[in-house]
Amino acid sequence: MTNRPIVGMGAVAATGRGVGELFDALCRGTSGRAGLRGFDRSRFRAQHAYEVDDRPVTGRDIPGRATRLLLDAVGQAAADAGLGEDLGGIPVLVGTGLRELRSLELWWRDGSPFADSGLHFGTGLRERFNADVTHTFSNACSASLYALALASDLLDQEGEGAPDTVIVAGVDVLTESMYGLLERVHPEPPDRVRPFDRNRTGVLMGDGAAAVVLRRTDDGSRRVHGRLRGVAVNCDAYHVTAPSPDGIAQAMRAAHRIAGVKPADIDLVMLHGTGTLLNDEAEAAALRDVLGEDASAPLMTAVKSMTGHTSGASGLINLIIGVRALQEGRVPPTVGLDDPVDEAAPFRFVTGEAATGRELNVAQLNAFGFGGINAVALVEGTR
Repeated sequence: MTNRPIVGMGAVAATGRGVGELFDALCRGTSGRAGLRGFDRSRFRAQHAYEVDDRPVTGRDIPGRATRLLLDAVGQAAADAGLGEDLGGIPVLVGTGLRELRSLELWWRDGSPFADSGLHFGTGLRERFNADVTHTFSNACSASLYALALASDLLDQEGEGAPDTVIVAGVDVLTESMYGLLERVHPEPPDRVRPFDRNRTGVLMGDGAAAVVLRRTDDGSRRVHGRLRGVAVNCDAYHVTAPSPDGIAQAMRAAHRIAGVKPADIDLVMLHGTGTLLNDEAEAAALRDVLGEDASAPLMTAVKSMTGHTSGASGLINLIIGVRALQEGRVPPTVGLDDPVDEAAPFRFVTGEAATGRELNVAQLNAFGFGGINAVALVEGTR
């Protein structure tokens, strides 16, 4: 069983900047959905997204936004952990689906000035934080939980040079190519994200970044937000875009085994919940298979209904919201979920208003990506 203290957290999304602001907004049911701001709406059937409103002029995008959001989240988490601004010698692992693809689009089509060195997150992390040990992992929408698994492996190392602290981050921002791909695969262009609802029409992208600081052990010097009990990853390679319930279920069972928990121990599931037709049904089928007779016990919620799909950042955003929910006994609702699909009918969704006053100890965090790249993590609360 893994037991890694989480001593720092940072996040930014369309719904808020900073863990407290973001969590409170989600618990209020505040959505970051708005009309497309970053590029020309006339080229797309879908007209909305969940963007961080940091561009100088609406409709005119600027390069380097993914790096800026990443540095913001890492800076928050490092400060929260008392690490300050010098991260020299501390491994920083970044999960992403698209990295700085948006900057490349702007350079190629519009001639926007952008140096190729800026395509690598390591450049910005080194310039801002003196971070000299950085790695970027591209594993679609599971990327940040894949990075979390690798961080856990690093902290399992023994001997001289083994790190005591690792920073894990995830980030993605809207790109025109991915936005267009996602809206074109849906017969009806989505206007909002409605996870697990019978009337859902698909997914819309969101900007987001998140970061956590993991320690090898709790030395008592820092506040511990929660503990990573286990994380499991796999790649079932079932289909490029259609997820496999069996592959997802295998990842869930592996995470439970690593964490040393039974289905009955799980109090909260932070669902991947993209609002796409196949994904929601596959996730629900896998959960029913793995949880069995306990499928109706844990609270469940899907915050992409308010943040949009933040791709590579989404797994770690789920983790941060899950940890905060365990701390406060408060769970954000799944906005827009009125009539669950049959596969999810037994689940105990949080809808309408946030669930409050709950005794929650263990949360499961789900993230599943194109190509059957699955990741599931278990965290334990500390309140």
